[in-house]
Parts: sequence; C-alpha cells; structure tokens
Amino acid sequence: MPQKILSILFVLLISYSAKGQLTPFEQSGGKETATYEQVIAYYKALAAKYPTVQMDTAGSTDTYYPLQVVYYSSDGRFDRTRWKKQGKIILLINNGIHPGEPDGMDACMMLLRDAASGKIKVPDNVALAVIPVFNIGGAVNRNSYSRANQNGPEAYGFRGSAQNLDLNRDFIKLDAKETRSLVQLFRRLDPEIFIDNHVSDGADYQHVVTLLATQHNKLCGATGKYMDKTFVPLVYADMKKKGYDMVPYVNDFSSTPDHGWTEFYDPPRFSSGYAAQWQTMAFLPETHMLKSYKQRVEATYALMRSFIKLAGQNADAIQDARMKDRDMLWKKNIFTLNWKPDTSKYTMIPFEGYTAGYKKSNVSGQQRLYYDREKPFTKNVPFYNYFVATQKVTAPKAYIIKQGWNDVIDRLKWNDIAMQRLEHDTTVELTVYHIDKYETVSQPYEKHYQHRNVQVQKSTEKIKLLKGDYIIPMDQLGKRYLVETLEPTAPDAFFAWNFFDAILQEKEYFSDYVFEETATRLLQKDARLRKLLEDKQKADTAFAKDGAAQLEFIYKHSPYAEPEYMRYPVFRLE
Repeated sequence: MPQKILSILFVLLISYSAKGQLTPFEQSGGKETATYEQVIAYYKALAAKYPTVQMDTAGSTDTYYPLQVVYYSSDGRFDRTRWKKQGKIILLINNGIHPGEPDGMDACMMLLRDAASGKIKVPDNVALAVIPVFNIGGAVNRNSYSRANQNGPEAYGFRGSAQNLDLNRDFIKLDAKETRSLVQLFRRLDPEIFIDNHVSDGADYQHVVTLLATQHNKLCGATGKYMDKTFVPLVYADMKKKGYDMVPYVNDFSSTPDHGWTEFYDPPRFSSGYAAQWQTMAFLPETHMLKSYKQRVEATYALMRSFIKLAGQNADAIQDARMKDRDMLWKKNIFTLNWKPDTSKYTMIPFEGYTAGYKKSNVSGQQRLYYDREKPFTKNVPFYNYFVATQKVTAPKAYIIKQGWNDVIDRLKWNDIAMQRLEHDTTVELTVYHIDKYETVSQPYEKHYQHRNVQVQKSTEKIKLLKGDYIIPMDQLGKRYLVETLEPTAPDAFFAWNFFDAILQEKEYFSDYVFEETATRLLQKDARLRKLLEDKQKADTAFAKDGAAQLEFIYKHSPYAEPEYMRYPVFRLE
C-alpha cells in the first residue's frame, strides 16, 4: 500500500479514536480516568485535527516513553521565542506528577479540546503548554487501592515513579530523567505562571478545591506582592462566581483545621519553590479527596479556565511585576536561605468545615476521630501566611567549582546556568567553607540521607585551580537558584542532598608509631602549633590525658592533613 494512503488512514484512525472528542472521563460519566495510552492517543487526535494544537517531545523519562508536551496557541504558531516577543503570557500546566491524583489529566484533555474547537476562548495573549502525564512510570502502574482515602476514580496510577520517587520532591536533586526534562522545558519556556495539579489528603471539609500558591514572602518582590494582593484574590472571586468557595491548601494533618493553620512552606525541592527561584508564580490546585471524582475534575477544569482568563486580562501587570523583580535581581546581593512562619501575623479567612468529634472505634475499641457531615459550619479562622527570613547570605561575584563534581555540574547545565572553564592552571585568593558540623537523617528521604543544621567555618585561602575548573558568574538570571543550591547551609543545597559527601571522608591517614617522631619534630619547629596544643590541653582535661587524640590534633593542624577533607569544593570569588 502506498505510503501516502497509509498516512491518510493513520490520520483518519486517530480522528476516529477521538470520535466526538469525548474523553474516557466523560464517556464513563465521570467515574474513570484515562490510561496513559488513551491520554496520548487523544492529544495526537487533537493535534491532527486542530491547527491551534501541537504535540511535541519535551525529553526523556525513566520509562520507555518520552515526556510529551502539548501546546495551544490561538494563531497556530508555536515559536516560543515569538511568544515572548509578542508579550504572550505562558502558562505551563503539569499533570500527573502523582498519577493517583489524575484530576488535572482529565480536566486538561477537555480544556484543550474545548479551546481548539472554539467552545471556550483562550485569550490571544495567552499561550498554553500542557504536560499530559508527567510521572509516566507511575501512570502505567495502575491500581485501585494505593489512594486508600480517595473517592475515585475506579483505577488510577501510583504515586511513585519508575524509580519509586515522589517527583514533587525532585526539582533540585533531579534524580529522575523526567524531572530533568521538565526543568529544561521550564527554562526554555520561562513561564509567567506554573500550575501543578494535585489532590489533597487530610481533614474533611466542604470545599471541593483548595489552592496552594508559592509562599508570597519567598517569591519576594513585586511578583510576590502582586500574586498575594491582586492575582490570587481575583482567582478566588472568579471561582466563587462559578460556585466554588476556595480556601488556601489546608496544611494541617495532625489536628482538625477549625482553629486555622499555617501556610505550606515550599522549599525549592517542590515545584512551587523551584518556580520561585525564577520569578514565576506557581500554583498547586488541591481538590479534596473525599469529593466525587466528577466533582473534582469539573472543579479543576473551572480553575484552569479562571487562571487562563485572568492571565489574559492581567498580562501587563504580571509581566511588569516580573520585569521589576528581574531588574532588581541584577542589583540584589543579599539572599534568604531559610524561612519560618511569623506567628504574630495572619489573615482571617472563611472556612467551611464539618464538626469533628470522637467515638468508639469498631476496629480497636479506642476513641477515633470522625467528621459529622450533618453538622457543617462556616467560620473565620486564622491563616498564618507570613514568613520571615531566618538565614541570609551575601552573594559573591562568582562561584568556582572544581571539575570532577559532574553530578552538580550537570544539574547546573540542565538549568541553563552559564559557566566558563579555566584555560590555565592558576592560584587565586578565594573564600573557602570548611564543614564544621552537620546532622544526617537516620532514614532515607527520596533516595538520599539528607544533611541538616549544617555549620561551616569561613576563611580566605589561596586555592590552586586547574585548567578545566568552572567559574560561575553571578550576573545571570539563575542568581537566586545558584545561591540556594551552592551555599552549603541552605536547606535544599546540593550539599544537603549528599552530592558532596566524598569530602566528608579522609582518604589518607597515619600510623601512630611512625607519626610520633614526625609530631615531635613539628612541635620543635612550629611555635604556633605548639601553643595550639598547649591551649587545648589546658582547656580540655580529657584531651590532655588522651595521647591518640593529641597526636591526631597535631596531624590535623599540620601540612600532612589533606586539604580536601571537610573543605567544601565550591569556592566564592568575592
């Protein structure tokens, strides 16, 4: 059969597979979610039928399948550079990061169909980029039981990825190929708004959908203020017109939320915290797990439409705020590494809950929590949505990282960080960190044994750099990202995620009986070392009685001690 005829039949087959463009969700009356294969086939059919839809490969994943992205542009042109020149707002929508929470997957299938068919209007100054299914490994691992507290759909994917990772903890460590692909897409598109669709666990309440926004103090600047004071209230008001009374994500899992709660803290490991490093407003819609699947998908669909409409109406204000922050970024030298809630400030919000109580458990015979849906209530509760800095740092003119630390260097490259390689060996006076103290968790967290409460000693030293070492200038858009990943005391720094653990172990040592003679000669020649030892002996009686400890002390303060041990291999050029 001629190739041309085969091509025509293929297009007809795809079009027929989406006959009437009804999704599996709609065909099931709102009870089922599409399989991964159905999602991809559906979008291929849309792209074949409508010139305003384009499907593309965003990169690889840890599965056999590539990461797909679907674009919508009202003019049928998909040049992302042109979008920026045209002043379009780019919304990047991510679905299926937790495939057991598939609401966004089904909602976006209907959303793009309705936009392409003309049923709904996407403003001409808005371009959409939709990830149909992000966690493909989890999506194809379907079951009906892993979301024990969730009301539908009948079958769904699993939270863990092909590596059994929670991908919404992977935006700094980038262990999964799909996260690397998404981060590179994020940097190429540079979206003004990022949306990551989820389903919430936790307390029972009346609200169908809640909203987690990037913590506004952490987003900082004009963008953080605009999001908190203008854009988010507009979203809430628009959703209320549609019959959805929203509240912020109910971040309370240890007690009932009828006394208020603290806003979710989103460090850069999370998608919203990562987006904040690039002056992007990020939102995680969280539909309520106990509402019917039909209700949840419809609420997600309505919320996506609100975001799109309001982005178009407020495009100039969104872009102006972002431009101000990026103009300030070049001048900014002091950055916050860590935050805590300001419990003296809060916002009163209307919360629609159910009265909670306790009754005898049929399982254990003990008292158990329950929510009485016959006793709904509405009352104002405090929402603690202000955070203050607990740790700040002044940025250097440049960071310098030794070659060989390829896991870190690769991650900088995936984030489009500009770097230069030294062309000759040289010796430079640099600021050096030595790791003084740190704590390590006893159980693995997402494939890592994280370091916490890191303390460092800071000094100025002459460091020999080699041809091929990397200089990372700070006059670039990734300035904030660099500070939050390369400063070793930052909570989501590469050091915290174990990428530099090799420096925490000595590679050479000494035999006591041999080094005794060497130590004697060192003390005879070096008055400074002799005084250091004497002072330590006077201050520490246990040390004064411990010959082995004294010998090690001399070794550690002598030229024989290896300089790489506990010396952080990222230096600062001030």
